Amino acid sequence: MSRRGWALFATMCVVWGVPYLFIRVAVRELSPATLVFVRTSLGALVLLPFAVRRGWLRPLVDRWRPLVLYSVIEVAVPWWLLTRAEQHLSSALAGLLIAAVPLIALVLGRLLGGAEPVDRLRLLGLGVGLAGVVALVGLQVGHVDLWAVGAVLLTAVGYAAGPFVLSRGLSDVPGVSVVVGSLALSAVVWAVPAALSWPHHVGWKVASSAVALAVVCTAIAFLVFFALIAEVGPSRATVFTYVNPAVAILLGVALLGERFTLGMAVGFPLVLVGSVLATRRPPGQADDTVAVAGTVAPLGGEAVVVDETAVSG
Repeated sequence: MSRRGWALFATMCVVWGVPYLFIRVAVRELSPATLVFVRTSLGALVLLPFAVRRGWLRPLVDRWRPLVLYSVIEVAVPWWLLTRAEQHLSSALAGLLIAAVPLIALVLGRLLGGAEPVDRLRLLGLGVGLAGVVALVGLQVGHVDLWAVGAVLLTAVGYAAGPFVLSRGLSDVPGVSVVVGSLALSAVVWAVPAALSWPHHVGWKVASSAVALAVVCTAIAFLVFFALIAEVGPSRATVFTYVNPAVAILLGVALLGERFTLGMAVGFPLVLVGSVLATRRPPGQADDTVAVAGTVAPLGGEAVVVDETAVSG
């Protein structure tokens, strides 16, 4: 890759690995509804000029049904679940559990009648990855909130399901317009709950974390991601998503004093290996084809779509 490609790649490794840290800090004083509203509304406002200037919002008028469905299962509900869960889980564990998205996407693809073949090596990857998720939870030191774990895994299901909605109903709509539309709709959904739980006072660390989550990890991240796809191609562009969980661990341990547990040491490599095996391309399949014409799914956590496969960021 070019120097510009490597710079964009490194940027994405960080900006989609750090959201879990910002969420963990922000929920100290902000309710999940308030944080999701701030993130979606500010993110939409930053990206809106790009979509308006290019006339990319018009196609959404005729596609409002799939856009609403996509917004619900990819942004509005998953981001609230993830934020709610991080009130009880470490940012590192949340980031690692989200890494199971490719495995869930493989299962959903088969359930929804996808044409993607599932060979023995992919099945092995699925088994290894699921073993890693079990290790992440079962080998944790101390009490683990199972409700919070379930909420993160439901978030991963939403991230994995969203791309299938994109491929079937929004495949010819520009990616930025889909992102803006889904963020705006989600902001409307959470506006009233956010107002009802708005805090009287917010510290500078919490406020800066919320703004960084919206501007850097959501709006700017997507602009960088689109540039990365244009620079290195869609397949190479998604490789950074395997680095994001490691970034989440490093930041959680170094900056928040979170514990690096046996579950993380055993589970993360298993989830990583399982995801690589489960999402490998069969021999002879083109390496840079994209089933969703340039469209990416805003994972919140973040997910991207390549050949109807979602991978976490």
